[in-house]
Amino acid sequence: GGILLALGLFPRPVAFLLAGEMAIAYFMAHFPRGFFPVNNGGDLAISFCFIFLYLIFAGSGAFALDNRRGA
Repeated sequence: GGILLALGLFPRPVAFLLAGEMAIAYFMAHFPRGFFPVNNGGDLAISFCFIFLYLIFAGSGAFALDNRRGA
């Protein structure tokens, strides 16, 4: 998924899947150790989750391959 996102191919569906993956990673690995991400080491997983959520709504940008292939 990361390679597709970096290239800009199908960025919104890929970002949706990656945001869900990071949310699951946070709740399964970090949440049992505490609520706050600063205390349980889950700050990177939460950051990536919100970055992927931003990409869902913002789109891929001008240099994405989706724009060049006419999608």
